[in-house]
Amino acid sequence: MQTTFTPEQLKNPGTQRANEILRTCVHCGFCTATCPTYQVLGDELDSPRGRIYLIKDMLENERKPDAKTVKHIDRCLSCLACMSTCPSGVHYMHLVDHAREYIEENYDRPFSDRALRWVLARILPYPMRFRLALLAAKIGRPFAGLMPDARLKAMLEMAPKHIPPVSRNDDPQSFAPAVEKKMRVALMTGCAQKALNTDINDATIRLLTRLGCEVVVAKGQGCCGALTHHMGKSDESHATAAKNIEAWSREMDGGGLDAIVINTSGCGTTVKDYGHMFRNEALAEKAAAVSAIAMDVSEVLMKLDLPEGADKDLKVAYHAACSLQHGQQIKTYPKTLLKKAGFTVLEPADPHLCCGSAGTYNLMQPEISKQLKDRKVRTLEAKSPDIIAAGNIGCMMQIGSGTEVPIVHTVELLDWATGGPKPPALSEAPRVPDVPILR
Repeated sequence: MQTTFTPEQLKNPGTQRANEILRTCVHCGFCTATCPTYQVLGDELDSPRGRIYLIKDMLENERKPDAKTVKHIDRCLSCLACMSTCPSGVHYMHLVDHAREYIEENYDRPFSDRALRWVLARILPYPMRFRLALLAAKIGRPFAGLMPDARLKAMLEMAPKHIPPVSRNDDPQSFAPAVEKKMRVALMTGCAQKALNTDINDATIRLLTRLGCEVVVAKGQGCCGALTHHMGKSDESHATAAKNIEAWSREMDGGGLDAIVINTSGCGTTVKDYGHMFRNEALAEKAAAVSAIAMDVSEVLMKLDLPEGADKDLKVAYHAACSLQHGQQIKTYPKTLLKKAGFTVLEPADPHLCCGSAGTYNLMQPEISKQLKDRKVRTLEAKSPDIIAAGNIGCMMQIGSGTEVPIVHTVELLDWATGGPKPPALSEAPRVPDVPILR
């Protein structure tokens, strides 16, 4: 694609990167075949190719974003299926992230949009605030049908039936390996996940220590910054990301780290991109070092000696989170591990298509999100599984709200198969909190 940016425009690092990306696009349209929003809406402007044209025009002409351009870019899930498909290697993620930052700085959104984004940015990355919000939403859930705005209705319906008690495993500390030490790793405990499902981190710690890892929960870590990053709020996302970089750098300089383990793939895609995000900032070197050892939990488990398991006589439908299969290009590891542990692994039709969760997408674009969720649930249930497994909390919440088939994180099944407790989501007995749900 030919571009006409001026030398002055190219002094901006974001624009310079956008120019590099735009020039790799050859208009082939392969991306339209795997774009979920194009599949649902059938509008060229809701495909990666269409959005690339809109972004190019907006950036080259340095024009104030119009409502049409913003609408179509907002509708992008950032599922990155287009990047898996593109034969030219167009790095759409960096392009759309820069476009969102430009829109955030130059577009005056309607008050309701600004208010919703402000609320989400001030609540979801903070586990304590999020827990309080979930409690409020749980109380208001019976009145969801009365909400005039579909987005408010979606927020109330998001509240889970059960809000788990706080897990003290998420506090800063170190867990000793149960066998001879093989690795020292830092576990990213996340933010929203700590409020929605504490079983995942608990299972991850048990599994890693059982396989010979010293697991460190670093003091000072928190939200990865993905939520605000994808809203174009770069100052906020970089501020939270910087705290993680400093926290993990202290561990790297202290006892050393072999890996930073991430069990929420949406966070993993962002942490692995810290090197790019901070490339022109003072933390560039530390950020690059952090990104270099950031790994999805499945990558770490492939390096460890996961024991062969006997046949469990359980059919597991594996949902491939977009951020894992497209964002990190990890496609086979979770399935390989589940099979090795003794589970029968089933893969649904169109596994490349998004479930519609996509961070806060299900809250900001509820109509499109629901269509994608219904489609994903149908393909998973068509396999008649006993269990659905996924590697991302957002996908688990999204799919779980549309099916009666129990859904668990991949590490919960691997923990169970290697001596850990049965995942609570698979137990019919009600869970009675033994610690408060609020700190």
